[in-house]
Amino acid sequence: MSSQTVPLFDLQQQYAEIRPEIEAAVSRVLASGQVILGPEVTALEEEVARYCGASHAVGCGSGTEALSLALHALEIGPGDEVILPTFTFFATAGCVARTGATPVFVDVDPLTYNLDPKQVEAAVTPRTRALIPVHLFGQCADMERLWPVAERHGLPIIEDAAQAMGAEYQGKQAGSLGAIGCFSFYPTKNLGGYGDAGMNVTSDPAWAARMSILRTHGMQPRYHHKYLGWNARIDAVQACMLRVKLPRLESYIAKRQEAAKRYDALIDQHGVSGMLSKPVRMPGRRHTFNQYVVRVEDSRRDALAAHLKANGVGYEVYYPKPLHTQECLTYLGHREGEFPVAEAACKSVLALPIFPEITAAQQERVIEACASLAGRALRRAA
Repeated sequence: MSSQTVPLFDLQQQYAEIRPEIEAAVSRVLASGQVILGPEVTALEEEVARYCGASHAVGCGSGTEALSLALHALEIGPGDEVILPTFTFFATAGCVARTGATPVFVDVDPLTYNLDPKQVEAAVTPRTRALIPVHLFGQCADMERLWPVAERHGLPIIEDAAQAMGAEYQGKQAGSLGAIGCFSFYPTKNLGGYGDAGMNVTSDPAWAARMSILRTHGMQPRYHHKYLGWNARIDAVQACMLRVKLPRLESYIAKRQEAAKRYDALIDQHGVSGMLSKPVRMPGRRHTFNQYVVRVEDSRRDALAAHLKANGVGYEVYYPKPLHTQECLTYLGHREGEFPVAEAACKSVLALPIFPEITAAQQERVIEACASLAGRALRRAA
């Protein structure tokens, strides 16, 4: 097995390929002197809205800001409840809690780790104001079963599509499946910037206008504050770099999908399918593989993680602890055992390196490292 390391994500290689265009775009913005909002941000918003099949897009400072803007646009606050999965990144619940509303957790589907629609209806109360399905790891949640629940109870759907730019559900783009779609442009995302940035898309002009005002301290006009907003702007420099990368997004996604297929084949070829359960692709959904997350059987996840680290292979655990057990959310009164599918996932999931530029040789090395641990365990058992 080669001694070369394999990173979880390689931003430098991608940058090297587009460096002249990135530098030209940044120089253009700096020379213009328009570095706060301005034409670059407007152009990116128009391009992202068009890509997602939405009427409007509002750029902001991060995926977290995107969620916060969406919640405030819907005027969600103290006394309200918002239903979301307990197995997701903290921002999904944190943004709800910081409005003064209550995050209401539900368990996840054991195949996709997305919010389980069967449990949503039972969680609805007279105080429920919205649903937040998370399109986890690059695959959309089961919207067909969520839409009727939302319609029946008059609940807007806020899509947490931070990991799912370019994902599709029944031919429709993530972000256009609910009231407001929230994206992150964190560097490791399908469409990643070179710092923090985010965006919301919607086809409701009133919500779009409200989010645009909220992101600039609620000002309309200047120094007249219509809403209690805050500074949630996207930098023009980030916008111009994202505009360079957006036309390449489909190519990036195709390369991620090819890498996922190679992993599938390598897991079978190296005989580790008994240890690693491959990601499930659901019919009618375009999985973009923002992460390639396997499930490690027989309580060997932590051992495999240590083995990969020792062999120079990057990995990440998304996520080691469900939200209902997080220290800062103990006031909600949850206990271990309430959401067994999510809790089991936290003990067994592992993300392997994946990015558009990953090579077949690098992937071979990753699975060889997994196989070497499996082989060692077999030898000990013998």
